[in-house]
Formats: sequence, C-alpha cells, structure tokens
Amino acid sequence: MKAEVKEICKALHLAYIADRFEEVMFETKEQFLRDVLALELSCRQQAKQARLIKKAKFRELKWLKDYEWSDHIHWPTTTSKKELCDLRFLERKQNVLLLGSPGTGKTHLATALGIQACQQGHEVRFFRVADLVAQLEEALKNGTLGRLKRSIDTCELLILDELGYVPFQKQGSELLFHIIADCYERKSVIVTSNLEFGQWNRVFGDNRLTAALVDRLVHHAHILAFTGESYRLRNALSAIRPSSSPGLEP
Repeated sequence: MKAEVKEICKALHLAYIADRFEEVMFETKEQFLRDVLALELSCRQQAKQARLIKKAKFRELKWLKDYEWSDHIHWPTTTSKKELCDLRFLERKQNVLLLGSPGTGKTHLATALGIQACQQGHEVRFFRVADLVAQLEEALKNGTLGRLKRSIDTCELLILDELGYVPFQKQGSELLFHIIADCYERKSVIVTSNLEFGQWNRVFGDNRLTAALVDRLVHHAHILAFTGESYRLRNALSAIRPSSSPGLEP
C-alpha cells in the first residue's frame, strides 16, 4: 500500500506526502486531506526558502530576530524599523543605503534583510562589491559578461556589501555602474559602505560616473547612518579579563 502511495504521489509531483503522511492525525476525512495537503505545501515552502538562501550566496547567515538594534542608527523620515523589516522597500522597488563606520552592524542588517526576503519567496543576490567587480571583469575577459548580468537580473534584491574598501580601475567602475543602473526603478538594492557619498569618488575614480551612480541609488532610497564604536571591537575588549602579572601577589 505504501509503495502505491509513493507511486501516486510521484505521478502527481507531491514530493513530501508519501514519506510523512503517517505523521498526520486522522479525525475526519476532510481534516486528514486538508492537513496532508498543508504538510506538502509547508515542506515545499521550506525547500524553496532553502534554495533561495543557497542561491543568494550570503557570506554567513544572519536573522533579524538576532539583530541588536542600536541607538546609534539614525533613521530617515522615509521609513521605520517596522517598515524596513516588513520589506516595504522591496515591494516599492526602493533602495536601502547603510552608511557608517566598520563594525557597526551594517552587513549583519543587510544579510538579515536578505534572508527575510528569501523566506518570503524573493530571489536575492549577495556580493561583496570588490568580488562582484572582479567577477564582472573576468566575465568581460572570457566573453561571458552577458550570462553573468542575466543571472543578476533575475533577482529582486541585490545586496552590495563593503563598498569603499577597495578602489576600482576605470573598467571595473563602469561595469559596476551598469549593474546598478540596470536595477534603477526595476528592483531594490541594498548597499553597505564605510564612506560618505562625498568620498565615493575615491572608489570609482571618476567624478561624473560617481555622481550618476549616487543619483540613481539615492532616488527612492532610505539612508540609514550608523555611528558609534565597532561591535566587534567592543566584544573583543569585553572578553579581556585583567590578570595578575607573574611574580606579583594579587
């Protein structure tokens, strides 16, 4: 009988019921059918979320429930913590720019918002900016730039992490500009940077290109400023315990 159930489920493309229907309690036929189908749907949703998270290629997994919201985050009037976590910006194809000193929680928040988007069924891509530029330059060299750009174009949320740590050559700056320009008013972009906008020309090396890029990013954007000391530095210092010097009495 169980083998027959598996064959029927296979024919109907029901991937999970055959292995788990025995877990479902039986009270009435209608309730059993409903709960079995709900189980199939739930398992499909979980599998889809796992695929989307894997495809996004986050450097590490972070969740909003674990995020330490700081008083040092300065919020714009255009959004709130609730609206940000509800991904209202994604529905409206708006951008989120997280600017501030290293170690203040920008990457954690960007990643957690990306994970939240995956859990809601959205396609996400996560790149360190320097890695993306290197991939774009390599793809241009190998004749595969179109394929790389199409793979990025399928996502609904593009996360660009650590803009400002590595300056680019002219070619890399132009390739990155075109990726961001292609997203304009078509999908959301999250950018984390340790630089203020006025310093971005250090990265791109071209004032006109930098101005055009910033113009596209800040239009329809929510800009959060992160101040205060580094979480990593604070945690490292808090782990240090004073100890007695050798040969001295405590």
